[in-house]
Amino acid sequence: MPEGHAVSACQGKVVSIRGSVVDVHFPHGLPEMNNQLSAGDGGRVVLEVVAHLNSQVVRGIALTPTQGLARDSAVLDRGRPLRVPVGRRLLGRVFNVFGEAIDGGEALSGGEWRSIHQPPVPLAQRTTLSEIFETGIKAIDVIAPLERGGKSGLFGGAGVGKTVLITEMIHNMVGRHGGVSIFCGIGERCREGEELYREMAEAGVLDNTVMVFGQMNEPPGARFRVGHAALTMAEFFRDDLKQDVLLLMDNVFRFIQAGSEVSGLMGQFPSRLGYQPTLGTELAELEERISSTANGAITSVQAVYVPADDFTDPAAVHTFAHLSASIVLSRKRASEGLFPAIDLLQSSSKMLMPRIVDARHYRVAQEIRKTLAGYEELKDIIAMLGLEELSQDDRRVVYRARRLERFLTQPFFTTEQFTGHEGRMVSLEDTLTGCERILNDEFSDYPESSLYMIGSIEEVKRP
Repeated sequence: MPEGHAVSACQGKVVSIRGSVVDVHFPHGLPEMNNQLSAGDGGRVVLEVVAHLNSQVVRGIALTPTQGLARDSAVLDRGRPLRVPVGRRLLGRVFNVFGEAIDGGEALSGGEWRSIHQPPVPLAQRTTLSEIFETGIKAIDVIAPLERGGKSGLFGGAGVGKTVLITEMIHNMVGRHGGVSIFCGIGERCREGEELYREMAEAGVLDNTVMVFGQMNEPPGARFRVGHAALTMAEFFRDDLKQDVLLLMDNVFRFIQAGSEVSGLMGQFPSRLGYQPTLGTELAELEERISSTANGAITSVQAVYVPADDFTDPAAVHTFAHLSASIVLSRKRASEGLFPAIDLLQSSSKMLMPRIVDARHYRVAQEIRKTLAGYEELKDIIAMLGLEELSQDDRRVVYRARRLERFLTQPFFTTEQFTGHEGRMVSLEDTLTGCERILNDEFSDYPESSLYMIGSIEEVKRP
Protein backbone atom coordinates (compact mmCIF):
# COMPACT_ATOMS: atom_id res chain seq x y z
CA MET A 1 0.00 0.00 0.00
CA PRO A 2 1.23 3.57 -0.66
CA GLU A 3 2.65 5.50 2.25
CA GLY A 4 1.71 8.93 3.49
CA HIS A 5 -2.03 8.84 2.72
CA ALA A 6 -4.47 9.89 5.44
CA VAL A 7 -6.87 7.11 6.41
CA SER A 8 -10.49 7.98 7.20
CA ALA A 9 -11.62 7.25 10.74
CA CYS A 10 -15.01 6.05 9.42
CA GLN A 11 -15.60 2.57 10.87
CA GLY A 12 -18.38 0.06 10.38
CA LYS A 13 -19.35 -3.53 11.04
CA VAL A 14 -20.10 -6.48 8.77
CA VAL A 15 -23.84 -7.20 8.54
CA SER A 16 -23.86 -10.13 6.11
CA ILE A 17 -21.51 -12.14 3.88
CA ARG A 18 -22.59 -14.03 0.76
CA GLY A 19 -19.54 -15.34 -1.06
CA SER A 20 -17.68 -12.25 -2.31
CA VAL A 21 -20.54 -9.86 -1.45
CA VAL A 22 -20.26 -8.18 1.96
CA ASP A 23 -22.81 -5.74 3.43
CA VAL A 24 -21.39 -3.28 5.96
CA HIS A 25 -23.21 -1.00 8.44
CA PHE A 26 -21.73 2.50 8.89
CA PRO A 27 -23.60 4.41 11.64
CA HIS A 28 -21.71 7.71 11.15
CA GLY A 29 -21.88 8.42 7.42
CA LEU A 30 -21.40 6.25 4.33
CA PRO A 31 -18.16 5.77 2.36
CA GLU A 32 -18.30 7.05 -1.23
CA MET A 33 -18.86 4.74 -4.20
CA ASN A 34 -15.73 2.77 -5.26
CA ASN A 35 -14.03 3.52 -1.92
CA GLN A 36 -11.66 0.88 -0.61
CA LEU A 37 -12.61 -0.82 2.67
CA SER A 38 -10.37 -2.99 4.86
CA ALA A 39 -11.66 -5.79 7.08
CA GLY A 40 -10.39 -8.84 8.96
CA ASP A 41 -7.07 -9.31 10.75
CA GLY A 42 -4.70 -6.52 9.79
CA GLY A 43 -7.07 -5.35 7.05
CA ARG A 44 -6.19 -8.34 4.85
CA VAL A 45 -9.70 -8.51 3.31
CA VAL A 46 -10.08 -5.69 0.77
CA LEU A 47 -13.57 -4.60 -0.31
CA GLU A 48 -14.76 -2.08 -2.89
CA VAL A 49 -18.04 -0.20 -2.37
CA VAL A 50 -20.39 -0.96 -5.29
CA ALA A 51 -23.79 0.09 -3.90
CA HIS A 52 -25.47 2.17 -1.17
CA LEU A 53 -28.36 0.03 0.10
CA ASN A 54 -29.76 2.67 2.48
CA SER A 55 -28.60 5.60 4.60
CA GLN A 56 -26.39 3.38 6.80
CA VAL A 57 -25.55 0.20 4.83
CA VAL A 58 -23.20 -0.24 1.84
CA ARG A 59 -22.63 -3.31 -0.30
CA GLY A 60 -19.04 -4.17 -1.13
CA ILE A 61 -17.37 -6.71 -3.43
CA ALA A 62 -14.35 -8.53 -2.00
CA LEU A 63 -11.16 -8.30 -4.07
CA THR A 64 -9.48 -10.90 -1.82
CA PRO A 65 -10.82 -14.16 -0.30
CA THR A 66 -13.27 -13.56 2.59
CA GLN A 67 -12.27 -16.58 4.72
CA GLY A 68 -12.23 -15.71 8.41
CA LEU A 69 -14.59 -12.75 8.06
CA ALA A 70 -17.66 -12.90 10.34
CA ARG A 71 -20.67 -10.80 11.27
CA ASP A 72 -19.76 -7.79 13.45
CA SER A 73 -16.16 -7.85 12.13
CA ALA A 74 -14.74 -4.30 12.12
CA VAL A 75 -14.46 -2.58 8.73
CA LEU A 76 -12.39 0.54 8.05
CA ASP A 77 -13.11 3.01 5.23
CA ARG A 78 -9.78 3.94 3.62
CA GLY A 79 -11.31 7.21 2.40
CA ARG A 80 -10.18 6.69 -1.21
CA PRO A 81 -10.60 4.31 -4.15
CA LEU A 82 -8.22 1.46 -4.94
CA ARG A 83 -4.86 2.86 -6.15
CA VAL A 84 -1.93 1.56 -8.18
CA PRO A 85 1.61 2.93 -8.63
CA VAL A 86 2.54 4.79 -11.83
CA GLY A 87 5.82 5.87 -13.43
CA ARG A 88 8.93 4.50 -15.12
CA ARG A 89 9.72 2.42 -12.03
CA LEU A 90 7.03 -0.05 -13.18
CA LEU A 91 8.96 -1.12 -16.31
CA GLY A 92 10.11 -4.73 -16.22
CA ARG A 93 7.85 -5.60 -13.26
CA VAL A 94 4.75 -7.74 -12.69
CA PHE A 95 1.84 -6.50 -10.55
CA ASN A 96 -1.54 -7.58 -9.23
CA VAL A 97 -4.73 -5.48 -9.06
CA PHE A 98 -3.52 -3.75 -5.86
CA GLY A 99 -0.27 -2.56 -7.45
CA GLU A 100 1.74 -5.07 -5.43
CA ALA A 101 4.78 -6.60 -7.17
CA ILE A 102 4.27 -10.36 -7.66
CA ASP A 103 7.52 -11.14 -9.49
CA GLY A 104 9.52 -11.82 -6.32
CA GLY A 105 11.36 -8.52 -6.65
CA GLU A 106 11.54 -5.54 -4.32
CA ALA A 107 8.15 -4.17 -3.19
CA LEU A 108 7.20 -0.68 -4.40
CA SER A 109 6.47 1.95 -1.78
CA GLY A 110 6.17 5.71 -1.88
CA GLY A 111 6.16 7.56 -5.18
CA GLU A 112 2.98 8.43 -7.04
CA TRP A 113 -0.12 6.21 -6.78
CA ARG A 114 -3.34 6.88 -8.70
CA SER A 115 -6.95 5.77 -8.44
CA ILE A 116 -7.88 3.00 -10.88
CA HIS A 117 -11.15 4.85 -11.61
CA GLN A 118 -10.40 7.66 -14.06
CA PRO A 119 -12.77 9.42 -16.50
CA PRO A 120 -12.11 8.90 -20.23
CA VAL A 121 -10.40 11.70 -22.17
CA PRO A 122 -13.02 14.32 -23.24
CA LEU A 123 -13.88 14.20 -26.94
CA ALA A 124 -12.50 17.72 -27.47
CA GLN A 125 -9.01 16.55 -26.42
CA ARG A 126 -8.87 13.47 -28.64
CA THR A 127 -7.16 13.41 -32.00
CA THR A 128 -9.58 12.88 -34.86
CA LEU A 129 -7.02 11.86 -37.50
CA SER A 130 -7.10 8.21 -38.52
CA GLU A 131 -3.50 7.02 -38.56
CA ILE A 132 -2.26 3.55 -39.45
CA PHE A 133 -0.26 1.75 -36.75
CA GLU A 134 2.40 -0.30 -38.55
CA THR A 135 3.30 -3.55 -36.80
CA GLY A 136 5.96 -4.83 -39.22
CA ILE A 137 3.84 -8.01 -39.59
CA LYS A 138 2.95 -8.42 -43.28
CA ALA A 139 -0.45 -10.12 -43.02
CA ILE A 140 -1.79 -7.60 -40.48
CA ASP A 141 -0.46 -4.44 -42.15
CA VAL A 142 -1.91 -5.33 -45.58
CA ILE A 143 -5.22 -7.08 -44.81
CA ALA A 144 -6.26 -5.72 -41.38
CA PRO A 145 -4.22 -2.56 -40.63
CA LEU A 146 -4.41 -1.42 -37.02
CA GLU A 147 -5.37 2.10 -35.98
CA ARG A 148 -3.01 4.22 -33.87
CA GLY A 149 -4.96 4.82 -30.67
CA GLY A 150 -7.55 2.28 -31.77
CA LYS A 151 -8.73 -1.07 -30.48
CA SER A 152 -8.13 -4.35 -32.30
CA GLY A 153 -9.56 -7.75 -31.47
CA LEU A 154 -7.44 -10.91 -31.75
CA PHE A 155 -9.77 -13.88 -32.06
CA GLY A 156 -8.12 -17.25 -31.48
CA GLY A 157 -8.23 -20.45 -29.47
CA ALA A 158 -5.41 -22.28 -27.72
CA GLY A 159 -2.31 -23.25 -29.67
CA VAL A 160 -2.79 -21.11 -32.80
CA GLY A 161 -0.04 -18.59 -32.00
CA LYS A 162 -1.90 -15.87 -30.09
CA THR A 163 0.82 -15.39 -27.46
CA VAL A 164 3.59 -15.47 -30.09
CA LEU A 165 1.77 -12.76 -32.09
CA ILE A 166 1.39 -10.67 -28.92
CA THR A 167 5.10 -10.95 -27.96
CA GLU A 168 6.14 -10.10 -31.55
CA MET A 169 3.95 -6.97 -31.48
CA ILE A 170 5.60 -5.95 -28.20
CA HIS A 171 9.06 -6.54 -29.74
CA ASN A 172 8.22 -4.46 -32.83
CA MET A 173 6.59 -1.68 -30.80
CA VAL A 174 9.70 -1.25 -28.66
CA GLY A 175 12.05 -1.49 -31.65
CA ARG A 176 10.20 0.89 -33.96
CA HIS A 177 8.23 3.35 -31.84
CA GLY A 178 10.34 3.61 -28.70
CA GLY A 179 7.10 3.25 -26.77
CA VAL A 180 6.13 1.07 -23.84
CA SER A 181 4.00 -2.05 -23.69
CA ILE A 182 1.56 -3.05 -20.97
CA PHE A 183 0.28 -6.61 -20.81
CA CYS A 184 -2.95 -7.07 -18.85
CA GLY A 185 -3.93 -10.65 -18.02
CA ILE A 186 -7.61 -10.84 -17.02
CA GLY A 187 -8.44 -14.28 -15.61
CA GLU A 188 -5.07 -15.63 -16.79
CA ARG A 189 -3.93 -19.10 -15.84
CA CYS A 190 -0.72 -18.83 -13.80
CA ARG A 191 0.97 -21.12 -16.37
CA GLU A 192 0.20 -18.65 -19.20
CA GLY A 193 1.49 -15.69 -17.21
CA GLU A 194 4.70 -17.44 -16.17
CA GLU A 195 5.40 -18.63 -19.75
CA LEU A 196 4.79 -15.16 -21.19
CA TYR A 197 7.08 -13.56 -18.58
CA ARG A 198 9.85 -16.05 -19.40
CA GLU A 199 9.43 -15.65 -23.19
CA MET A 200 9.54 -11.86 -22.94
CA ALA A 201 12.65 -11.99 -20.75
CA GLU A 202 14.36 -14.28 -23.29
CA ALA A 203 13.29 -12.05 -26.19
CA GLY A 204 14.78 -9.01 -24.42
CA VAL A 205 11.57 -6.92 -24.39
CA LEU A 206 10.85 -7.06 -20.64
CA ASP A 207 12.68 -3.79 -19.82
CA ASN A 208 10.06 -1.80 -21.74
CA THR A 209 7.06 -3.77 -20.52
CA VAL A 210 4.74 -3.69 -17.52
CA MET A 211 2.65 -6.78 -16.72
CA VAL A 212 -0.54 -6.75 -14.63
CA PHE A 213 -2.37 -9.96 -13.74
CA GLY A 214 -5.72 -10.85 -12.23
CA GLN A 215 -5.34 -14.62 -12.05
CA MET A 216 -8.07 -17.15 -12.65
CA ASN A 217 -8.11 -18.31 -9.01
CA GLU A 218 -8.70 -14.79 -7.67
CA PRO A 219 -12.18 -13.55 -6.67
CA PRO A 220 -14.32 -12.06 -9.48
CA GLY A 221 -13.92 -8.56 -8.00
CA ALA A 222 -10.15 -8.65 -8.60
CA ARG A 223 -10.54 -9.95 -12.17
CA PHE A 224 -13.18 -7.27 -12.80
CA ARG A 225 -10.85 -4.41 -11.75
CA VAL A 226 -7.47 -5.49 -13.12
CA GLY A 227 -8.20 -3.97 -16.55
CA HIS A 228 -8.84 -0.57 -14.92
CA ALA A 229 -5.57 -0.89 -12.97
CA ALA A 230 -3.59 -1.53 -16.19
CA LEU A 231 -5.30 1.41 -17.95
CA THR A 232 -4.34 3.78 -15.12
CA MET A 233 -0.69 2.79 -15.61
CA ALA A 234 -1.03 3.21 -19.40
CA GLU A 235 -2.65 6.66 -19.08
CA PHE A 236 0.35 7.92 -17.06
CA PHE A 237 2.78 6.94 -19.84
CA ARG A 238 0.52 8.61 -22.45
CA ASP A 239 -0.43 11.82 -20.61
CA ASP A 240 2.54 12.55 -18.32
CA LEU A 241 5.47 10.98 -20.18
CA LYS A 242 3.94 11.64 -23.65
CA GLN A 243 4.74 8.16 -24.95
CA ASP A 244 2.86 5.79 -27.21
CA VAL A 245 1.59 2.74 -25.36
CA LEU A 246 0.76 -0.71 -26.71
CA LEU A 247 -1.84 -2.24 -24.39
CA LEU A 248 -2.39 -5.99 -24.74
CA MET A 249 -5.39 -7.49 -22.96
CA ASP A 250 -6.02 -11.19 -22.59
CA ASN A 251 -8.95 -11.84 -22.32
CA VAL A 252 -11.80 -9.34 -22.68
CA PHE A 253 -14.36 -12.14 -22.42
CA ARG A 254 -13.05 -12.96 -18.93
CA PHE A 255 -13.57 -9.31 -17.91
CA ILE A 256 -17.22 -9.63 -18.99
CA GLN A 257 -17.43 -13.01 -17.25
CA ALA A 258 -16.11 -11.51 -13.98
CA GLY A 259 -18.71 -8.71 -14.27
CA SER A 260 -21.40 -11.34 -14.73
CA GLU A 261 -20.26 -13.15 -11.56
CA VAL A 262 -20.24 -9.88 -9.58
CA SER A 263 -23.70 -9.01 -10.90
CA GLY A 264 -25.07 -12.44 -9.92
CA LEU A 265 -23.57 -12.20 -6.42
CA MET A 266 -25.21 -8.79 -5.96
CA GLY A 267 -28.60 -10.30 -6.82
CA GLN A 268 -29.17 -8.35 -10.04
CA PHE A 269 -31.71 -9.81 -12.45
CA PRO A 270 -29.79 -11.38 -15.39
CA SER A 271 -30.18 -10.19 -18.96
CA ARG A 272 -30.09 -12.25 -22.19
CA LEU A 273 -28.15 -15.56 -21.95
CA GLY A 274 -27.46 -14.93 -18.25
CA TYR A 275 -25.23 -11.87 -18.77
CA GLN A 276 -25.38 -8.90 -16.41
CA PRO A 277 -27.90 -6.14 -17.33
CA THR A 278 -25.03 -3.60 -17.15
CA LEU A 279 -22.75 -5.41 -19.66
CA GLY A 280 -22.70 -2.57 -22.22
CA THR A 281 -21.95 0.11 -19.61
CA GLU A 282 -19.20 -1.87 -17.87
CA LEU A 283 -17.42 -2.70 -21.13
CA ALA A 284 -17.71 0.92 -22.30
CA GLU A 285 -16.21 2.20 -19.01
CA LEU A 286 -13.11 0.13 -19.79
CA GLU A 287 -12.92 0.56 -23.59
CA GLU A 288 -13.61 4.32 -23.72
CA ARG A 289 -10.44 5.05 -21.73
CA ILE A 290 -8.39 3.64 -24.64
CA SER A 291 -7.81 6.57 -27.01
CA SER A 292 -5.22 8.86 -28.58
CA THR A 293 -4.55 12.50 -27.67
CA ALA A 294 -2.09 15.13 -28.89
CA ASN A 295 0.41 13.78 -26.30
CA GLY A 296 0.39 10.12 -27.28
CA ALA A 297 -1.79 7.12 -28.04
CA ILE A 298 -2.89 3.96 -26.28
CA THR A 299 -3.19 1.35 -29.01
CA SER A 300 -4.90 -1.78 -27.78
CA VAL A 301 -4.79 -5.36 -29.03
CA GLN A 302 -7.34 -7.46 -27.19
CA ALA A 303 -7.72 -11.21 -27.22
CA VAL A 304 -11.40 -12.08 -27.46
CA TYR A 305 -12.85 -15.52 -26.78
CA VAL A 306 -16.10 -16.18 -28.64
CA PRO A 307 -18.32 -18.69 -26.75
CA ALA A 308 -19.11 -21.71 -28.93
CA ASP A 309 -17.98 -19.70 -32.01
CA ASP A 310 -21.29 -17.81 -31.81
CA PHE A 311 -20.60 -14.28 -33.03
CA THR A 312 -24.15 -13.23 -32.04
CA ASP A 313 -23.31 -13.84 -28.35
CA PRO A 314 -23.87 -10.56 -26.39
CA ALA A 315 -20.23 -10.56 -25.17
CA ALA A 316 -18.92 -10.71 -28.77
CA VAL A 317 -21.50 -8.22 -30.12
CA HIS A 318 -20.72 -5.57 -27.47
CA THR A 319 -16.96 -6.04 -27.93
CA PHE A 320 -17.19 -5.76 -31.74
CA ALA A 321 -18.85 -2.34 -31.41
CA HIS A 322 -15.64 -0.92 -29.87
CA LEU A 323 -13.10 -2.47 -32.28
CA SER A 324 -11.56 -0.85 -35.35
CA ALA A 325 -9.90 -4.07 -36.56
CA SER A 326 -10.58 -7.81 -36.14
CA ILE A 327 -7.77 -10.33 -36.61
CA VAL A 328 -9.01 -13.91 -36.79
CA LEU A 329 -6.53 -16.74 -36.17
CA SER A 330 -7.17 -20.01 -37.98
CA ARG A 331 -6.40 -23.46 -36.59
CA LYS A 332 -6.40 -24.81 -40.15
CA ARG A 333 -3.61 -22.42 -41.23
CA ALA A 334 -1.63 -23.26 -38.09
CA SER A 335 -1.90 -26.98 -38.92
CA GLU A 336 -0.51 -26.22 -42.41
CA GLY A 337 2.48 -24.43 -40.85
CA LEU A 338 1.44 -21.03 -42.20
CA PHE A 339 2.48 -18.70 -39.36
CA PRO A 340 1.24 -16.22 -38.27
CA ALA A 341 -1.94 -18.29 -38.68
CA ILE A 342 -4.12 -15.30 -39.62
CA ASP A 343 -7.29 -16.08 -41.59
CA LEU A 344 -6.83 -13.57 -44.41
CA LEU A 345 -10.48 -13.66 -45.54
CA GLN A 346 -12.12 -13.47 -42.10
CA SER A 347 -9.88 -10.67 -40.77
CA SER A 348 -10.97 -7.09 -41.45
CA SER A 349 -10.30 -3.47 -40.51
CA LYS A 350 -12.25 -0.21 -40.66
CA MET A 351 -8.95 1.45 -41.64
CA LEU A 352 -8.93 -0.32 -45.01
CA MET A 353 -10.58 2.52 -46.96
CA PRO A 354 -9.04 4.51 -49.84
CA ARG A 355 -9.23 7.82 -47.92
CA ILE A 356 -7.26 6.38 -44.94
CA VAL A 357 -4.83 3.96 -46.55
CA ASP A 358 -3.80 5.13 -50.02
CA ALA A 359 -5.51 3.94 -53.21
CA ARG A 360 -2.67 1.53 -54.01
CA HIS A 361 -2.88 -0.25 -50.63
CA TYR A 362 -6.67 -0.52 -50.94
CA ARG A 363 -6.42 -1.92 -54.50
CA VAL A 364 -3.76 -4.50 -53.54
CA ALA A 365 -5.71 -5.64 -50.45
CA GLN A 366 -8.91 -6.06 -52.49
CA GLU A 367 -7.01 -8.00 -55.18
CA ILE A 368 -5.50 -10.32 -52.52
CA ARG A 369 -8.98 -10.96 -51.05
CA LYS A 370 -10.44 -11.64 -54.51
CA THR A 371 -7.62 -14.08 -55.37
CA LEU A 372 -7.87 -15.95 -52.05
CA ALA A 373 -11.69 -16.10 -52.25
CA GLY A 374 -11.42 -17.55 -55.77
CA TYR A 375 -8.95 -20.19 -54.51
CA GLU A 376 -11.31 -21.06 -51.64
CA GLU A 377 -14.16 -21.70 -54.12
CA LEU A 378 -11.92 -23.92 -56.28
CA LYS A 379 -10.67 -26.10 -53.39
CA ASP A 380 -13.61 -28.54 -53.60
CA ILE A 381 -13.08 -29.06 -57.34
CA ILE A 382 -9.34 -29.57 -56.83
CA ALA A 383 -10.03 -32.11 -54.04
CA MET A 384 -12.43 -34.12 -56.28
CA LEU A 385 -10.96 -33.80 -59.76
CA GLY A 386 -7.42 -32.51 -59.31
CA LEU A 387 -5.68 -29.34 -60.43
CA GLU A 388 -5.35 -30.57 -64.03
CA GLU A 389 -9.12 -30.29 -64.63
CA LEU A 390 -9.16 -26.53 -64.01
CA SER A 391 -9.07 -23.96 -66.81
CA GLN A 392 -5.87 -22.06 -67.45
CA ASP A 393 -7.25 -18.90 -65.77
CA ASP A 394 -8.40 -20.81 -62.68
CA ARG A 395 -5.02 -22.51 -62.42
CA ARG A 396 -3.32 -19.10 -62.44
CA VAL A 397 -5.62 -17.97 -59.58
CA VAL A 398 -4.61 -21.04 -57.55
CA TYR A 399 -0.88 -20.50 -58.19
CA ARG A 400 -1.16 -16.81 -57.22
CA ALA A 401 -3.19 -17.56 -54.07
CA ARG A 402 -0.80 -20.27 -52.85
CA ARG A 403 2.20 -17.98 -53.38
CA LEU A 404 0.44 -15.11 -51.61
CA GLU A 405 -0.36 -17.37 -48.64
CA ARG A 406 3.29 -18.34 -48.34
CA PHE A 407 4.60 -14.81 -48.85
CA LEU A 408 2.35 -13.58 -46.00
CA THR A 409 4.05 -15.99 -43.58
CA GLN A 410 6.89 -14.41 -41.62
CA PRO A 411 9.74 -15.49 -39.31
CA PHE A 412 9.39 -13.80 -35.91
CA PHE A 413 12.13 -12.40 -33.69
CA THR A 414 10.50 -13.95 -30.63
CA THR A 415 10.66 -17.47 -32.13
CA GLU A 416 14.23 -17.40 -33.51
CA GLN A 417 15.49 -19.80 -30.85
CA PHE A 418 12.77 -22.35 -31.75
CA THR A 419 12.62 -22.14 -35.55
CA GLY A 420 16.18 -21.28 -36.54
CA HIS A 421 14.75 -18.60 -38.88
CA GLU A 422 16.10 -15.11 -38.30
CA GLY A 423 13.26 -12.69 -37.43
CA ARG A 424 12.04 -10.17 -40.00
CA MET A 425 10.22 -6.87 -39.63
CA VAL A 426 8.83 -5.83 -43.01
CA SER A 427 7.71 -2.33 -43.96
CA LEU A 428 4.27 -1.83 -45.49
CA GLU A 429 5.86 -0.54 -48.73
CA ASP A 430 7.93 -3.74 -49.13
CA THR A 431 4.90 -5.92 -48.39
CA LEU A 432 2.71 -4.14 -50.97
CA THR A 433 5.48 -4.35 -53.59
CA GLY A 434 5.85 -8.11 -52.97
CA CYS A 435 2.10 -8.75 -53.18
CA GLU A 436 1.82 -6.69 -56.39
CA ARG A 437 4.63 -8.64 -58.06
CA ILE A 438 3.05 -11.99 -57.09
CA LEU A 439 -0.36 -10.83 -58.41
CA ASN A 440 1.39 -9.85 -61.69
CA ASP A 441 2.68 -13.45 -62.00
CA GLU A 442 6.35 -12.44 -61.73
CA PHE A 443 7.03 -15.49 -59.56
CA SER A 444 4.93 -18.09 -61.41
CA ASP A 445 8.10 -20.03 -62.37
CA TYR A 446 9.41 -20.02 -58.76
CA PRO A 447 8.52 -22.89 -56.41
CA GLU A 448 5.99 -21.98 -53.69
CA SER A 449 8.51 -22.93 -51.01
CA SER A 450 10.86 -20.13 -52.11
CA LEU A 451 8.31 -17.56 -50.82
CA TYR A 452 7.78 -19.31 -47.47
CA MET A 453 9.10 -17.66 -44.25
CA ILE A 454 10.91 -14.77 -45.88
CA GLY A 455 10.82 -11.02 -45.16
CA SER A 456 10.64 -8.78 -48.24
CA ILE A 457 10.21 -10.19 -51.77
CA GLU A 458 13.90 -9.45 -52.48
CA GLU A 459 14.84 -12.46 -50.32
CA VAL A 460 13.34 -14.95 -52.80
CA LYS A 461 15.99 -17.37 -54.02
CA ARG A 462 15.91 -18.08 -57.75
CA PRO A 463 15.38 -21.82 -58.36
